[in-house]
Amino acid sequence: MRKTMLAAAMALGFMSMPLQAQQAAPPADGIRTEATVVVEGEQPGPGLWLVRKGSHDLYVLGTLRPLPMKMQWQSAQLQQVLAQAQEVIRMRGVQIDADVGFFKGLLLMPKLLGARNNPDDKKLQQVVSPASYARWQALKTRYIGSDGGVEKRRPLFAAQELYAAAIKKSGLDTKDLAWPVVAEAIEAHGPTVTVVRETITIKDPKPLLKEWSKTTLDDLACFDSTMTHIETDLDAMRARANAWATGDVAALRGLPPAYRWEACNNAISEAGIGKRLGFGDAQRKLRAKWLAAAEAALERNTVSFATLALSDMLGTDGYLAALQAKGYTVIAPDE
Repeated sequence: MRKTMLAAAMALGFMSMPLQAQQAAPPADGIRTEATVVVEGEQPGPGLWLVRKGSHDLYVLGTLRPLPMKMQWQSAQLQQVLAQAQEVIRMRGVQIDADVGFFKGLLLMPKLLGARNNPDDKKLQQVVSPASYARWQALKTRYIGSDGGVEKRRPLFAAQELYAAAIKKSGLDTKDLAWPVVAEAIEAHGPTVTVVRETITIKDPKPLLKEWSKTTLDDLACFDSTMTHIETDLDAMRARANAWATGDVAALRGLPPAYRWEACNNAISEAGIGKRLGFGDAQRKLRAKWLAAAEAALERNTVSFATLALSDMLGTDGYLAALQAKGYTVIAPDE
């Protein structure tokens, strides 16, 4: 079964979740009372960024997660672009490919699930500081409840479960709302689809899982920073989700930049296993592949389309800045 089973164990999904960083001091009880109401119903979504070379255009949709749980995205501009696009570039990211058969994959599942827990059957209270555990208990009571199983998790995976529960209770959803809309348009109009991914192939995952289950991760910083963002940033996340849903680019620009999960990324990529698998190098290769695909599309097509996470797309080190540095014209939706 050539699947991404190990991706869960490596927490890749968690590391790709963007949070909004807001430098605000938490209240005395450590939990802010949220105020922003999340929009519902049909929403236009954001405008499209445009990368131009002469008469050739590449339209880029900046995606965001989490988004309002009860919104339905309707975008007339996107439909018009996809009706003309000769090529669509889809970013799939870094993927783990366990090169095993279906039944071997089933046999590995117990090990995979066990890899989420602390080595030597330690509980969360035994591996984090007393202050961190007190914060955890307050947030867990509010967002998770009495689940005892999460107390066995490594700090990184406990933080993942807490984040998911907090997002859900805030009226937000981390599922990809954008791609199904794009996929429907692709089915209707039939452009060429170029998939950009960097795959790390593991021929025999058993030794890796055994090593992983005994490895102590440097994930305490990830645990603490995740709690800080939940304590202080849920209102900013809702505001950003609303801005994306309603197409308010000015509001998106005015909100704090997307948090990049450095502490959680480093807990995996800087661990011995992460370095041996080449996570850091894979990210660099992925960026180079996407930029090459974008340049090729601009060379051969009159109209092309791509999706990118806003956190990767914008900023001085973002993908659009890299294309602009190469001489391409970049136009924002509000320009």
